[in-house]
Amino acid sequence: MPAPAPARHPAHDALLARWTDLLISARESSAPETAARETSAPAPGPYGEDLLSRWAEPQRRYHTTDHLIAVLDRVDELLPHVQAPDPAAIRLAAWFHDAVYLPDRSTNEERSARLAERALTEAGVPAARTAETVRLVLVTLDHDPAEGDTNGEVLCDADLAVLAGSPEEYGAYAAAVREEYGFVPDDAFREGRANVLRHLLGLPHLFHTPVAHTRWEAAARHNMATELELLTA
Repeated sequence: MPAPAPARHPAHDALLARWTDLLISARESSAPETAARETSAPAPGPYGEDLLSRWAEPQRRYHTTDHLIAVLDRVDELLPHVQAPDPAAIRLAAWFHDAVYLPDRSTNEERSARLAERALTEAGVPAARTAETVRLVLVTLDHDPAEGDTNGEVLCDADLAVLAGSPEEYGAYAAAVREEYGFVPDDAFREGRANVLRHLLGLPHLFHTPVAHTRWEAAARHNMATELELLTA
């Protein structure tokens, strides 16, 4: 007997509408062939359904639909405060940045980027915007955008905003990360997680846009320092 399909996320329909609006706007350009491209382009719905099914995969505990929503919302929060060259590419990259995710693999970002390239090309997004989306997905490998890469700064800041949650929110995030790596023995996980936290705490700054730095830097460092202390006690 086949396993039952996972329950749909309560925000499924709203997310699908959000995706549809984004893809339609992302197809637009100043080129004269835009109208013809939009007329002949595939319907957005199947692409959105595929992405949402990926974000709902059972191996995920932190990199879930809720994480997708949080990143999209933080992107929307940051964009009014910065001069980003391509907001549509940032939002597309948010949808794709963990669309391929297996906790025991180190190639998730590269595979997510390849998925974005295939899907957006087929869906009729202009080549330059598709290429920028792919580049942004790959920036999330190390969350270290080059100076002046405003698109990358917004995406990375939105992705790391979880670090600045309330103590309860941060605790839930840390617990979900541990669940996602449930196959790793406790001692090995503590050592690996502590090394990640030490690396992040050693960076000159976690957040790159001025507004994110002001709002989230201090809280994020406090949360991570507290987790590190607990891990190494």
